[in-house]
Amino acid sequence: MAPPALLRQRHRAMSTGFNSAYALELDRVSRAFGALRAIDEVTFNVAAGERRAVIGSNGAGKTTLFNVVTGDFPATGGRVRLFGEDVTELAPHERIRRGLRRTYQSSLLFRELSVRDNLYLAARGVARGRFSLRRPAHDDGARRAAEELLSHARLAHLADTLVSELAHGQQRQLEIGMALAGAPRLILFDEPAAGLSPGERAELVALLTALPRHIGFVIIEHDLEIALRVVEKVTVMHNGRVLKHGTPHEIENDAEVQAIYMGEHGYTHH
Repeated sequence: MAPPALLRQRHRAMSTGFNSAYALELDRVSRAFGALRAIDEVTFNVAAGERRAVIGSNGAGKTTLFNVVTGDFPATGGRVRLFGEDVTELAPHERIRRGLRRTYQSSLLFRELSVRDNLYLAARGVARGRFSLRRPAHDDGARRAAEELLSHARLAHLADTLVSELAHGQQRQLEIGMALAGAPRLILFDEPAAGLSPGERAELVALLTALPRHIGFVIIEHDLEIALRVVEKVTVMHNGRVLKHGTPHEIENDAEVQAIYMGEHGYTHH
């Protein structure tokens, strides 16, 4: 028999019509800034463990959509659900507690601290007792977690290096490592390949494809070559709306998508 907590979750999901098989459900989600509708009735679902790309030209609404999912911007219409629970009204930290993580276009790293210390702070920030002023013990759980994150981020050889001394691509790897802190279930990656060299992009692909399979992710990425290599499904946005969904192969060979990327929208394929 299922544990009581799981039974309660199932009952709540059935009684509200939510489907906990999905990591993320967007139901007619909109966000307006005055008269501008940055995203307009966006609806799609991401299954638990699924890897999905959201692509589109500049101004399509991709980053705004991420901000609504994380709670950085409240939705002005529609509902957002994480793992069967309506989180539309919840604060960002409550969504983090439910397993959501996110990286940003602009780096949010502690540049004067080491790689290991950044990962330690990320692990401590999502742990119980994170506000304690006691000096952590040598066997502190966040310390152990930081060592594991060093391996996942492929940065163990740079553990004691200051972030300010890292190459741009290594900083992106560190941001992904920090997003892995605290057993996330769904990660939103906001243009992780921006500004990377060809070699760094190859390292990013290796890192993303090696993530544990139980962790799903949604990636916004200008570099289609990367986006289409690391996901199973693709959602195309245009002018704040969902234009279409498809497999990487279908989207790569879609004439309408090619017109958006190569046409009058100032968007190029790397």
